[in-house]
Amino acid sequence: MPQPLPLLISALLEPSRYPHAVQSVELIETHISWLLLAGEFAYKIKKPITLPFLDYGTLAKRRRCCAQELRLNRRYAADIYLNIVPITGTAADPSFDKDGLPIEYAVKMRRFDEAGRLDHLCACGELCAAQVSALAQTVAEFHHNAAIAGPETRFGLPQAVIAPVLANFTELQAQLTDTACLAELKTLLMWTQAEFKALAPRFRTRKSAGKIRECHGDLHLGNIVLIDGKVRLFDCIEFNEDLRWIDVASDIAFSYVDLIDHQQPGLAAWLLNEWLSVSGDYDAVPLLRFYGVYRALVRAKVAAIASQQHNTEIPADISTDISTDVCKGITPLRQYMSLAGKLAAPKKQKLIISHGLAACGKTSASTSLLLQDSEANTLRLRSDVERKRLFGLSAAASSNSGLNDKIYSEAAHADTYARLHELAAGLLAAGWSVVVDAAFLKAAERNAFHALAMKMNAAFGILAPQASAAELRTRILARLAQGHDASEATLEVLAQQITSIEPLNATERSYLL
Repeated sequence: MPQPLPLLISALLEPSRYPHAVQSVELIETHISWLLLAGEFAYKIKKPITLPFLDYGTLAKRRRCCAQELRLNRRYAADIYLNIVPITGTAADPSFDKDGLPIEYAVKMRRFDEAGRLDHLCACGELCAAQVSALAQTVAEFHHNAAIAGPETRFGLPQAVIAPVLANFTELQAQLTDTACLAELKTLLMWTQAEFKALAPRFRTRKSAGKIRECHGDLHLGNIVLIDGKVRLFDCIEFNEDLRWIDVASDIAFSYVDLIDHQQPGLAAWLLNEWLSVSGDYDAVPLLRFYGVYRALVRAKVAAIASQQHNTEIPADISTDISTDVCKGITPLRQYMSLAGKLAAPKKQKLIISHGLAACGKTSASTSLLLQDSEANTLRLRSDVERKRLFGLSAAASSNSGLNDKIYSEAAHADTYARLHELAAGLLAAGWSVVVDAAFLKAAERNAFHALAMKMNAAFGILAPQASAAELRTRILARLAQGHDASEATLEVLAQQITSIEPLNATERSYLL
């Protein structure tokens, strides 16, 4: 049975305690706090507990953490996070609007519709690719504007990266009694240690590159909500700066892992691809699996702690299928451990290229491939996006280039394909499958990527969607009229492509998907 509520929390369930109209009070309890939903506001009270990763042990410490929570979440949700309110009186007779010495503090927030939380949308099958794209854009912009850890700080150094990871293993091990779980945890620990050793130089360069920032730190779907159709973040880590001053790759890895856990691997792949497309941070890719395993095991630990707090047992023989009872807030520890194991052992990679004239449907075909990726292990490179990035332009920006001019010159074309080849090689080396969305009109360009697949021991495939000349022209004109696509192909470009395309030969056609 759940543990009895403290006297203060029981008293605050009475609507008359609040200085505004309240019909009823709903309580949501987590392993570290109580959230009282009262009328149009919510009051968050921190539990007076001390854990290896947080210290709410005194009133003064809880007050400081409330102040941090307000500051940090106002970076992206100032309209939700209102102020800190003292609770006076006694535990049996508390008040929000009377003078006296505070006996506790609460963070006062404006309520929103809980049905808009992304975990709830996911559970109801209502989360769509467009919303995930908006999430990727929101997170990328937040990361871009977040404070950067200075070179003098410990944040992001290899020892600072591995310390919380190893601590999480120790804390999780202390929660486990099942021998199979303990054996699985040992295997994951060995994998983590080996990955860390291999990635240590990259951790150092990430800090030098300014990729260690004051992030969210707890970016699972339950801390993201749609309000008036817009993606909003909330409830970041305020209690531990080492868990907040992290690599942006670690931050996005949490949302990625949570989408997989919610049985949405296609949307998980889509999230990473949209985030990478906006940020261009392909240097983060080799770290994503390391951080994904860490994030999955953090959730496993939280599930174990919550289980102990409620005096419940997690059956040793639960299914290892990845599933989540989001509405009840219960995610079995073993499911997260299974997820960590799958992330640590991806299946064989694939390298897929596209082929075809402008507007034939290459991007649509590769998008479908990503959204149908049951392993959440495919990353896409788009020539239209990477070409513009090479010239310092955003994907939707106009280059004001003519036919065979500026960013579409012969030299720029060669540089773009060289960059795509370089990026694809790096992504494959990091254990990810790759789809390259480009025209690949020349056999030599296709051969170079086929050779790369063979070198990296990756399966090779070709996407070659078809459309009539009339349909191509119609699509190009419609796309130009909209004016926000990464492609700038015109009817003149199409005409040139028709005269210069080198069709697939018989061997290449055997690789068609």
